[in-house]
This record gives sequence, structure tokens and C-alpha cells, in this order.
Amino acid sequence: MAAAPASSSVMLEELTSTELRSRIDHGATTVLVPIGGVEQSGPYIALGKHNVRAGLLARQIAQKLGNTIVAPVVSYVPEGAVSPPAGHMRFAGTISIPPAAFEAVLEGAAASLRQHGFRDIIFLGDHGGYQKNEQNVANKLNSAWGKASAGKDVRAYALLDYYDITQSAYIAELQKRGHSSAEIGLHAGLADAALMLATDPSLVRSDAMAHGPKPGVADGVRGDATRATAELGQIGVKLQVDTSVAAIKQLLKRNK
Repeated sequence: MAAAPASSSVMLEELTSTELRSRIDHGATTVLVPIGGVEQSGPYIALGKHNVRAGLLARQIAQKLGNTIVAPVVSYVPEGAVSPPAGHMRFAGTISIPPAAFEAVLEGAAASLRQHGFRDIIFLGDHGGYQKNEQNVANKLNSAWGKASAGKDVRAYALLDYYDITQSAYIAELQKRGHSSAEIGLHAGLADAALMLATDPSLVRSDAMAHGPKPGVADGVRGDATRATAELGQIGVKLQVDTSVAAIKQLLKRNK
């Protein structure tokens, strides 16, 4: 019987252990760790938006980079106090874990990936609330690994550019197209919905949004998603992917 063909996927979970071992041995020593989260985004955007976006964009980034693997999406993240509930925890479906637990998960995941031969471990966080935690973990790991003679050539990075571009250049592009800051929004507004329409439109309740009441702060929304389109979202997706690819190439070049 002929052997099954090896998968060409960049996603770690879609590979067999032997396929992954072969990839690493042949130079795929960079791994992306996408980080999402489960949080409310009002009545018209599904709870898993960050998980879906992080996974899909990480796949695109890895494909453009080459010799790069994507680890499973980290879905449990800090979202604020649970009891009494604060922030997004006031709305059904949001899941929050303590920052220390989140950082421990990232540390454990990175240590596992290092053990298997990955040399550059890159955190990609899709949500603004834990960017500092990513950096904390990268700093802690690099400090520990730098003291171990066998680990001097392994580095962890928090790629803040991945998220930061959505708060700067992407907003500027939307404003150029006639959208106000109030419409673009801080959460579940036009920018958020557009990015979701460009990555997985099934997670946006477009019909209900077009005909239903306009949600506000009391509904967990800051912005107006009514005019969001996949085309506007593609602008943000391209910015995130291209910016991340360029930034990662610079990191890898500096640390060779």
C-alpha cells in the first residue's frame, strides 16, 4: 500500500507528528502562536471573532513567510474581573482567566515548541488587552533561555505590530474613505465588523444588523458597524498580514 501523501498545511494541528518533525528538520523552525479570546461584541458579531481572525491571519502570514508553522490558537485570555463581573464579563459568553494563568499558558506552550526544535517563537495577539502580557512572557523566556547554554539560539517575541497596525494605519485608511472615529469605533464598530466580514462573514449577523436596533455602550458596542463591508475589512487584513510578515523578517534577520 502506498504511503499517504504528506500534508502541505502550515497548521500544526493538521500535521502528523512525523510530518512536523520532518518540517522542522528541513528548516521550518519559526512558529507563530496566535492568541484570540472569547468576548462579547454586541448582538451582531459572534463571540469567537478573535479566535477566528487570529487563526486565519496567522495562516496567511505563515504562508507568505515560508518555513513557518502555526500553533493552535490560544483561546482563553484575560478579559477582566469575573466576580463581580467587569467590562466584557458583564455580557453572556465572555470567558476570562487571570493574567498569571494566561502568561503561564504562553510559557508552557513556548517551552513545548522549543523542546521540539523551533528556534523563533512568535506571539500574535488579536486583542489589545493582553499585549503587555505577551511582552512579559517573551522577556521572561528570553532571560531564562539566554542563561541556558543549549537555548541561546532560541528566541520568543511578542509581535505587537500585528495588533498595533489595526489601531493606526487601518483607522487612517478607513477615515480616508469617509468614516468617522465614532463610526469606526473602539469595539464592535465598523472596523471590527469589517475585519470579521473579510475573514468569516458567517460570524456577523448582517441581516439582523441592517434591520435591527442600533446597539450602544449598554449593549457592549462602541462604534457603528452598519456600513461595514468585506472590502473595507480586506484593507485591514492586508495591512496586518503585510506588516507582520515584514516585521518578522526583520526579527529573524537581526537574530541570525
